[in-house]
Amino acid sequence: MNTIKSKAIKDQQLANSKLSKVMFSAIALAVMLGITGCDGDDGKDGAMGAQGAAGQDGTNGVDGQNGADGQNGADGMNGNDGAPGFASATFILANNGSDNAGTINLIDQNAAKLTTFNTGANEGVVFDSLGNLVQAADSGNGALSTVCQVLNRADGMYTNNIDRTLTGTNTTLVNPKGIHISNKYGLVFIADFNAMQVTVFGKEAAGDVAPLATTVTDATPWDLTYDENNDRLYVALTNGDVAVYDNYVMGGFTATPTRTITPSDETGTKISVNIHGIALDMTSNKLVLSDVGSASDATDGALFVISNAAQADGMVAVDRHIAGPMSMLGNPVDISLTGSDLRVAEKSNDAVLVFSNIFAGESGDVSPDLITPTTKPESITETVMHNNMQDSSDSIMVNMPLLGVAVSSNPGTVGPTTGQISRLNAPLTAELATYNASQTIESVAFDKSGTSYATFDDAVTSMGGIVISNKVATQRNGESYATNQDRTIMGASTGIISPKGIDIASDTGMIFVAEFNATTPGVLIFSSCATGDVSPLMTLTPSASARPWDVDYDPSTDRAFVALTNGTIAVFDEVKSKWMSGMTTITGEDRLITPASGGTAFAAPTNIHGIDYDPLSDSLIVSDVGSAADATDGKIYVINSAAMASGLTNVSVNIAGPASQLGNPVDIMYTGNDLYVAEKSNGLVMRFDNILNSPSGDIAATVSYSFTAPESVAVLPAWLKH
Repeated sequence: MNTIKSKAIKDQQLANSKLSKVMFSAIALAVMLGITGCDGDDGKDGAMGAQGAAGQDGTNGVDGQNGADGQNGADGMNGNDGAPGFASATFILANNGSDNAGTINLIDQNAAKLTTFNTGANEGVVFDSLGNLVQAADSGNGALSTVCQVLNRADGMYTNNIDRTLTGTNTTLVNPKGIHISNKYGLVFIADFNAMQVTVFGKEAAGDVAPLATTVTDATPWDLTYDENNDRLYVALTNGDVAVYDNYVMGGFTATPTRTITPSDETGTKISVNIHGIALDMTSNKLVLSDVGSASDATDGALFVISNAAQADGMVAVDRHIAGPMSMLGNPVDISLTGSDLRVAEKSNDAVLVFSNIFAGESGDVSPDLITPTTKPESITETVMHNNMQDSSDSIMVNMPLLGVAVSSNPGTVGPTTGQISRLNAPLTAELATYNASQTIESVAFDKSGTSYATFDDAVTSMGGIVISNKVATQRNGESYATNQDRTIMGASTGIISPKGIDIASDTGMIFVAEFNATTPGVLIFSSCATGDVSPLMTLTPSASARPWDVDYDPSTDRAFVALTNGTIAVFDEVKSKWMSGMTTITGEDRLITPASGGTAFAAPTNIHGIDYDPLSDSLIVSDVGSAADATDGKIYVINSAAMASGLTNVSVNIAGPASQLGNPVDIMYTGNDLYVAEKSNGLVMRFDNILNSPSGDIAATVSYSFTAPESVAVLPAWLKH
C-alpha cells in the first residue's frame, strides 16, 4: 500500500516538473520576441486565464545529518630568530663592573656565556702561543697575571702554585690597560695609561722586576697592537691619535713614533676623540679603531676603518665611520677582529656587539649584526689553542726537520762554560749560539714556544731549582739570565734539592723533574707557569727508595717513564688524570721494567740515566752509564712494546764497546729516526742514525762533536723558528 502511494506522489511530481518547464519556455519565447520585434505600439494584453489548481507537493525525504566539522588546530608559536651565521669560535671576555670585576667569561661566537673564571684581574686580555691567558690589572697595584691553561681548568680560580703575577714598584706598572704578545720575540707590550708609557717585558718575567724597556708616549695610551712580521708597533692614544713605531724591537725599542695617524673626514677634519680599542688586519693592511668619545656619554662612541696602515701618516680619511643611536656605540672600550667580523666590548651599554664584514659597507648609523647583553665588559680576545705540534721529546714525526741541537755544559769545577746552553747545528759541525743560565745546569728541555727549562743545583746551599729562560731556542745569543725576561722556581717549598733530568708537557702545562737526592727521591711535577717558592702539583715516588735520573712523560697516553740509577725503569700510568681527580702523591710505580738480554738482566754496574719514549713505534730508548768512574762501559738500549712492558724485558738493540765511545752517556734525545747523545766522560755530542733498526754491538756513532762536559741534549724542531 505504501509502495503504491509513493509511486503516485512521484508521478505527480514529474508532471508538475514538465508543466513548469513548458511555462518557462513560453515566457522565455515571449521575452525574446519582445526584444527582437520591430518598434511599434504594443498590442493589448489578452484576458488572464483561470488559475489551474496547484499540484500536491510530494513528501521530501529526510536529509541525513552532516558530520560535525573538525576544530582547527591552534597556530604554533613563532620560532626564535636564528643567530647570525658567525664562524664557530670562543672568546675571553674580561669583566670590570662593581659586582664582576676580576672575573672573565668564556663566550661563544654569539657571546653566549659558557664558563666563568676568577683571575683577580680586570683589564686587557690576550693569549700566548701555549694557551695561557695573560691579563692586566689596575684595580690595585698595576699587575700582569698569567693564568696557566685556563681553558682546561676546572678550578675556576687563580692559584699561586699554578699561575704567576708580575707586579711591584720595580715594574713601574700603574694602570696597565691593553696588552699584546709577540710570540716571535717572546715579548709582552703593555699600554700603561697613567704611567703614560708602553712597558715591555719578556713573557717569562715574574715578580717585582724592572721592565726590559719603556717608551714614553705623547698622550695616555689605552691599547696597542704589534705587527711582528714587520716589527711595527701601533699605540692607541686617548687624544684621538695612533702612534706608529717602525723597527720597534730591532731598533732597540724606538723612543719616538715614526709617524702619527689621526682619523679624519674627507675634508681633513679630525673626527677622533678618545681612541681605546685597536686591531690590525695584516692581510689587508687595515686598522680598526674604537673611540669612546666622552667616557660619561653612552651615545657618542664610534668605529673607524683605516686603509694602508703601514704607510698612513697625519690626517687620514677613514674608509668607514660608524656612529649613532642604532650603532649602540657609547663606550666601545675594546675590540677583537676575527676575519672581517668585529666584536666590541661596549661597556656603557652593557653589551657585546658584533659588526660583520667591518671592512665593507656604508658609513653612518649602522646597527650591529648581533647585540648580546652582558655586564660591564672591559676587554675581549679570541682564544688561542695549542699549536698542533708535539713537544720535541714527544715527536711522532719521522725524520723531523731540526733547527739545531741544544746542549748544556756542566764541568766538574766552575769554568767558562758553566751554566752554558749551546745551540749546535743538526749535522754537529758548528756552534750557532750560546746562552748562560747563570747556574750550574744539570739538564735542559724546551716547551713549544722555544722557552728553555733547566734544572740546577748548588752544592753549597744544598738547594736546587729550575731556571726558565725566554726564547733560548731561537733568539738569545751571547746573553745571560735576566729577570726582565726570565724566572726561577726555587725554595724550600719546592722540594728541589738535587734535580737531574727534566721534561716539559706544553699542552698540559706541566714540568717533570727527576729529584735525585737520597732522602726524598722522586719525580716532582710543577706548573709550567709557576714561579718562586711554590709547592709541586704532584710527586711520583718509585718503590724501594730508587733514585731517578731522568723522566719522559708521554701526553698521548698520560704515562711517565722514569730512569732509575739502580738499572730499572719505573712506569707511572694515568698521571695527569690522577692529579685532576685530586691525588697529589703516587707512591709506587704501576710497572717496573728491567732491561735484559736472553731473559737475564744486565750485569752490574747498571745505572740508567737518559730516557726517551717514542709513541710512534712504542719504543723506549735508554742510556746506561754503568760505573760513573769508567769512561768505557756506557750502553744504549732499545726496548720494543714498551708501553705495557713489565719485569725482565729483552732489549732489541744493545750498543756498547770502544768504537761506540760510550762511557757516561748521561742524556739522550730521539728525533723520530736518529738519536743524539750527551757523552760526558768523553766530552762528545754524538748522533746514532736510524737507531731503532741499528744492529747491536760495538757500533760507532754516525757523527760526533767535541764539547766541554755535555750534561744534557735536546733537539730543536725547525718549526720553532716560525
